[in-house]
Amino acid sequence: MPAHFNPQGSVRKAPHSPSRDTTRQRIKFSDDRVCKSHLLNCCPHDVLSGTRMDLGECLKVHDLALRADYEIASKEQDFFFELDAMDHLQSFIADCDRRTEVAKKRLAETQEEISAEVAAKAERVHELNEEIGKLLAKVEQLGAEGNVEESQKVMDEVEKARAKKREAEEVYRNSMPASSFQQQKLRVCEVCSAYLGLHDNDRRLADHFGGKLHLGFIEIREKLEELKRVVAEKQEKRNQERLKRREEREREEREKLRRSRSREHRRHRSRSMSRERKRRTRSKSREKRHRHRSRSSSRSRSRSHQRSGHSSRDRSRERSRRRY
Repeated sequence: MPAHFNPQGSVRKAPHSPSRDTTRQRIKFSDDRVCKSHLLNCCPHDVLSGTRMDLGECLKVHDLALRADYEIASKEQDFFFELDAMDHLQSFIADCDRRTEVAKKRLAETQEEISAEVAAKAERVHELNEEIGKLLAKVEQLGAEGNVEESQKVMDEVEKARAKKREAEEVYRNSMPASSFQQQKLRVCEVCSAYLGLHDNDRRLADHFGGKLHLGFIEIREKLEELKRVVAEKQEKRNQERLKRREEREREEREKLRRSRSREHRRHRSRSMSRERKRRTRSKSREKRHRHRSRSSSRSRSRSHQRSGHSSRDRSRERSRRRY
């Protein structure tokens, strides 16, 4: 069956599992059934596969085609799956650390009790064992890569660490009875919870610190720290964007309120001006009517006076005619 890409899912064929084939034809990488740690290439079920702590098949869907779909889609959109993966790895590491503490307590109960001073000397031997083991693992890696010169430089560091270890062992041996010194003192590896012996040889140390289990745990722990950093940065960015959007909304609301108040002020001013114009119009009208009445009254008095004057003159002329 040919594979087809879509923004969030792929069509693919899962061999030997018809029911899973039907599910995967419908599923998208954003589906809750898909392991987000797998999409980010850090699921412990993948990393520790084939080791002494093989976790078996993950309860969620793992599919390389879905990972490819996600990697393409994530270039255009941030799905923030880092948070899911971080929670997953945090839970896994917390469980491993609890087992480490339980193993430490068990060792403390079963091994011969020694003084704090002797325990510190034994711890120094363990620290040098760890240093030697890591250096030998690095030598093997450089040799596999063909980097002989760099590999030889690291071997020189190994020899120096071995010399320090011999001195530390001598100090430790002289601090306790020979019978007690010969007993294998165990220590729990802080990284992968495996047991380490105080008298482990170089081959055992190299196999442990260069082994898939220990390196797998280092990978998981480093990935967890990276996810914490990425999640913190993205959350800070989202908080800043959220704050910016809130400030923009508040600014828009203030602007709307300002415009509303401005319109209300203009309407109030317009009404006030309209009332003032009406008042002035009424005042002018009253004044005009008053002037009109005043002029009418004046004209009436003038006409009355004129008529009175004419009447007086007429009566005077009439009296004069009568006398003659």
